[in-house]
Amino acid sequence: MKPLILFLCLCFQFSFAQKELKHEVYFETDQHVIPETEHSRLLLFLSKIEDVDIAKVTIYGFTDDRGSDNYNLVLSQNRADAIKEVFSNNEFDESKMTNVDGKGKILVNIIKEDDLNKIRGLNRKVEIIVTPVFPAKKEVVEEPSKVNAEDLLKGDLKEGDKILLDNLLFRTGYSYLTKESLAVLDRISEILVERTNIYFTIEGHVCCTQGQRDAIDRKTKKRNLSLARAKYIYDYLEEKGVKHYRMKFAGMRRKFPLGGEPELDRRVEILVTRIYEEK
Repeated sequence: MKPLILFLCLCFQFSFAQKELKHEVYFETDQHVIPETEHSRLLLFLSKIEDVDIAKVTIYGFTDDRGSDNYNLVLSQNRADAIKEVFSNNEFDESKMTNVDGKGKILVNIIKEDDLNKIRGLNRKVEIIVTPVFPAKKEVVEEPSKVNAEDLLKGDLKEGDKILLDNLLFRTGYSYLTKESLAVLDRISEILVERTNIYFTIEGHVCCTQGQRDAIDRKTKKRNLSLARAKYIYDYLEEKGVKHYRMKFAGMRRKFPLGGEPELDRRVEILVTRIYEEK
């Protein structure tokens, strides 16, 4: 009996771990622009999957039964592409989007409903399926780098030096840091308060957007997330005692991806612009 119970428990755990996360976005007739209410629902879904280790995302667009086959295929593809753009604008890795396909129309007899208009409304949609990584990756505790930002800021600097503020991690789609990162920024603040002869520009970056576009700040809904991240660090340092006239901030959008894990592009760097001789 015990082996059977153990087997059933393992099966349950496997099915739970493999559980896909699904969401549907509905559209107006002949439209591929996401309605405002549906956009808000989609952002809530993105917040839900922020901390999920994603294996793949599949996006399928559909239409109702009206219109020619060719028209419906184009419209359904445009709807799928609109959803993909929202994922990209909110810093979700495009390489995980294995399928972004328009499937055309859904036949009206698929849904059990008498109201034809309601059936067609339910068919004008995009289906999103998020598949988590299984088995889940073991959390790896990285050894701190031998030469980190704090060490570099304490050492010899010259004009033109660029320092990656490692261990400063931003929430996906937002301009504020994780709680763990604030302690790191406090230590950096203390160093910069002391080194009064260093003037610098804070450069913010984003990940995952198409081309060199900036991402959208989910808090303000503006497409200026890299700038907002730099401004966040600027304001924090000023609050901690770094003089404002020593600092500038700039949004670098996605001009300089690092080529590694996407989350590493959600970063801030310090560019040393001027060093005065200490008296």
